[in-house]
Amino acid sequence: MNEKKSHSKTLYLIISILSVLVILLVVLVIYNKTSPEVSALKKMPNYTEIKGKYYTDGLKYEKQPHLGETDAKVKVIEFADFKCPACKKWKESNWERLKREFIDTGKIEMYFVNYAFIDRDSILAASAGEAIAKQNNEKFWEYYEKLFDHQGDETKIWATQEFLLDFVKDKIDGIDYNLFEKEFMENKYMLDVKEDYKTAGHYGINGTPQFMVNGALLPDSSFEGLASAIEKQLLSK
Repeated sequence: MNEKKSHSKTLYLIISILSVLVILLVVLVIYNKTSPEVSALKKMPNYTEIKGKYYTDGLKYEKQPHLGETDAKVKVIEFADFKCPACKKWKESNWERLKREFIDTGKIEMYFVNYAFIDRDSILAASAGEAIAKQNNEKFWEYYEKLFDHQGDETKIWATQEFLLDFVKDKIDGIDYNLFEKEFMENKYMLDVKEDYKTAGHYGINGTPQFMVNGALLPDSSFEGLASAIEKQLLSK
């Protein structure tokens, strides 16, 4: 009799545990289908979904947003992801100084190349920047500064289509917003973002921010290292 009771209790416990697990699984499935973050993520392409020919040979300076004198002796490339906290910190700590000491003085021409690697919304933020740059190169740098200023949590999907459309509409004046919206929603410059990413990888980029000076990849992203590399190139010319 006691054995029967013990068996019944064990069976009841197993059924209870299985029932709880099934309920948890159902809740998880429903959450994954209805979560705003998950829903937003599903709308975003990843690199395998971006189709088309691209080329990884050559740094393609002519295709990138640029700032400074076109005849500057030194060409500097920043590889960055708009979701990258280290990129935001670098911008906050060093960007104004870099402009003041090297860009505004005509010593360098600065270029930006997307290395959008953190998540799918990194690709979206990059493609929005491309759409702006194709209209107005100067306005890209306004987007660059302001988007880093309003950067969200790296672990969250925040650079959604809705966020970026509202952000550009509210923060970036002086562009044809309707054209921007059309090209952005049509993913017109996604392949450019993928080409940037693949090209950067080809040249050894594996994180952000990273810098090149006249085609040479620097070993670190410190301002001191960058300034030293620039000065060496200026002296060698």
